[in-house]
Amino acid sequence: MLAARESNCLRKSKFSTADGCHMLNRYLPVNGPYLVDQMESCAYVSQFSSDGSLLVAGYQGSHIRIYNVERGWKVQKDIVARSLRWTITDTSLSPDKRYLVYSSMSPIVHIVDLGSSVVESLANVTEIHEGLDLSIANGEDDYNNFSIFAVKFSADGREVLAASSDNSIYVYDLPTNKRTLRILAHEEDVNTVCFADESGHLIYSGGDDSLCKVWDRRCLASRCQPAGTLMGHLEGITFIDSRGDGRYLISNGKDQTIKLWDIRKMSSSSACVTSPRNYDWDYRWMEYPAAFKDMKHPNDQSLATYKGHTVLSTLIRCHFSPEYSTGQKYIYTGSNDGAVYTYDLVSGALVSKLSHHKTTVRDCSWHPYLPIMISSSWDGMIIRCEFPGDEENPPPLKRRCHRRY
Repeated sequence: MLAARESNCLRKSKFSTADGCHMLNRYLPVNGPYLVDQMESCAYVSQFSSDGSLLVAGYQGSHIRIYNVERGWKVQKDIVARSLRWTITDTSLSPDKRYLVYSSMSPIVHIVDLGSSVVESLANVTEIHEGLDLSIANGEDDYNNFSIFAVKFSADGREVLAASSDNSIYVYDLPTNKRTLRILAHEEDVNTVCFADESGHLIYSGGDDSLCKVWDRRCLASRCQPAGTLMGHLEGITFIDSRGDGRYLISNGKDQTIKLWDIRKMSSSSACVTSPRNYDWDYRWMEYPAAFKDMKHPNDQSLATYKGHTVLSTLIRCHFSPEYSTGQKYIYTGSNDGAVYTYDLVSGALVSKLSHHKTTVRDCSWHPYLPIMISSSWDGMIIRCEFPGDEENPPPLKRRCHRRY
């Protein structure tokens, strides 16, 4: 390729985007590990901003830390959450990086203004964390049992999308400061939700009923039904990630698989056939039964299935690799065995396994432009792997004793 460019055989002065991806996707972020931060509580969330300049990490012990990647991973904002129940379940940065929303096992989603110069953001002490109430609970018991498992900003930053324990999807409109949409989406907890693309019209959701559903907001006024349903998982779905093209998505399932979907193969809800589920098994404290590992859904609509990682204890997340550097050639996921797995999207082959944690990796994030991978684990550590690595021999990690939560 270099020779062809130098001799002008390609009749262009630089490599195309496809050429760049062809070369860059060979350099996986596998060198390390380098410690970004460590706390005494479990790390649940780790996500880069869309431009890669910031990293957001959420911990069970009420802290959300925002690190400035371009300034040596310095803590730019240390947020102490308000009205926390059990843990930070999710966070989301607005597209302009001005606001952050966070959720917990509570009906209130809180929003923080990141534009201030205050580094220590203690809820309603040093800064106001405005609460967005999504619940329609009747009575104190319903209110106390209401949990938000996932939150996402829309591409224009005007709406917040949320998945909840009352089997519903919610949309909160920030300019009008009110909940504008509730969809009774699944028959069990909705664990994950996301926008299909930047238009905001299509929404993907996944729940403990083992189904992925596609919702078209342009049609909800006339019929509150999904545009289609995708069958294939045998157990509940823990996370969904969209490819961003309004067509493809991946889902992580408690059946210990990731599945790739094309929404053009979805079925109507009336044609949906769910497979028998094992209600005697609970992924939070039990190993997946060996007898179920080779079972297949009789009406599996997925394009591909990826196995090797373990989805236990918590809602472990999976993602497409970045478009800029890899052309989304890979998918990667955390795992209960303390590793980050990366699979080739087409062949399904395992291309890397980063085993730098001693316990569950709930979330991980690949820098949108650089070969850097971040993982967050229940051992309290945020770890960075990269290519080529800034030190030949990274320092040993100081691990603390882990207590199972």
